[in-house]
Amino acid sequence: MQTTFYFESAQDIPGDILEKIKNTYHSKPVTITVDDSGLYELTESQKHALDERLNEDRATYISAEKTINQLKKRNIVLK
Repeated sequence: MQTTFYFESAQDIPGDILEKIKNTYHSKPVTITVDDSGLYELTESQKHALDERLNEDRATYISAEKTINQLKKRNIVLK
């Protein structure tokens, strides 16, 4: 048996749903899957910036690791 709960957004999930699932399924296995496929889509400006990076001179290329280290030295907090 498989049960699917669908909500338009995370804001629509009732606060007591976990308790209801626990009471219904007890010790049976439960899998919760979140569809985050649209969460990480790039904006057009982000895509444009990446395309511009592809056209940069490779002789002046700085790796992501070097960039992060330079930012850390400037006390810029990265999350």
